[in-house]
Amino acid sequence: MTAETATQTGTETEAQDDAKATTEDQTESTAESTGADTAADTDVTDESAEDFDDDEDDDEDDDEDDEDRLVEEGEIAGDYLEQLLDVLDFDGDIDLDVDGDRAVVSIDGGDDLTKLVGRKGEVLDALQELTRLAVQQATGERSRLMLDIARWRADRRDRLARLGREVAERVLKSGEREALDPMTPFERKIVHDAVAAVDGVVSESEGAEPKRRVVVLPE
Repeated sequence: MTAETATQTGTETEAQDDAKATTEDQTESTAESTGADTAADTDVTDESAEDFDDDEDDDEDDDEDDEDRLVEEGEIAGDYLEQLLDVLDFDGDIDLDVDGDRAVVSIDGGDDLTKLVGRKGEVLDALQELTRLAVQQATGERSRLMLDIARWRADRRDRLARLGREVAERVLKSGEREALDPMTPFERKIVHDAVAAVDGVVSESEGAEPKRRVVVLPE
């Protein structure tokens, strides 16, 4: 072997060694990168799971806060109505409750409480608005509290639910639309819920307040 050939062979060997070293370095770098990415993905997954748990906890806290707020509204309203009954010289038992997203205050058990209901619940509606204003003054927030006296609203709810079912069945048989008398938003909701329980018919509201009414139609 000549000196020139030996030099060339040595050069080729060094080049091969360099190429092998470069390949090993790239392999190690890829492995390290993959491991880092995997660890990062794991961290993100763990953080996402923690965030999800935190969201559930926040929802539960919000529900508890809402219920506490409604209970507070009921207590404020109860105190206000108790004083009002004393001034008006009416007797009655005050019951506090929470129904969905609103506080409910009921007065029952006293004589002549129907005088606080009035014709078609007009006096009751006025007292309810006064009570809401009293709650708003104390809390600084608008209240959707519902006031019932002598079970007028409870009985009205039962009558409207029965009316909704009866009208829905008539429309189902006749195939013709039927319009009801004008109602408040609260009363219309009761009728809509009752009609929705009957297959084959639908209900909608039409007109402008205070003459807005429920119309029942074949589906």
